[in-house]
Amino acid sequence: MQDAESMLRNWIGDEEVQANYGEPVYDNIESVNELLHQWMMSYAREDFYRWAVVHKEKEECIGQIAFCHVDSAHHVADIEYCIGRSYQGQGFATVALASVIQFVFERTGLNRVQAFHRGRNVSSGRVLQKAQMKYEGILRKSYYYSETGEYDDKVYYGVIRSDYI
Repeated sequence: MQDAESMLRNWIGDEEVQANYGEPVYDNIESVNELLHQWMMSYAREDFYRWAVVHKEKEECIGQIAFCHVDSAHHVADIEYCIGRSYQGQGFATVALASVIQFVFERTGLNRVQAFHRGRNVSSGRVLQKAQMKYEGILRKSYYYSETGEYDDKVYYGVIRSDYI
């Protein structure tokens, strides 16, 4: 709960960050607190994983990384992340993603972590590559931007346990 103010200041209240992340904008501390409460209650589930990305020196929550879907039957997790605009391009997302991948293969029974980035979000693709995820292919024009009526590609990456070990 102590992250609410820095979340609002650094990323969850930023329309551009949230649009790229595919999540709504939160514009007041009450709504952020309510969301955090929902997330905290979700930790009781075995398939809920979400981490704050915290700038150590500033003690600020500058983003998040989470499993947006876990397929327990097939031991696969889809991962997503976002970093506040002021902190993008500084390696925070790469470090967070590499740390989560390490956590997955050392502390869970998952065999695969996968993610996609939208074709126009090339910098997110660089994060996936730097975290040692492998390019797997493109689903052409499979993402629809309802605000503009445009289609974009989904570019997929993955890493499996045997890649890591």
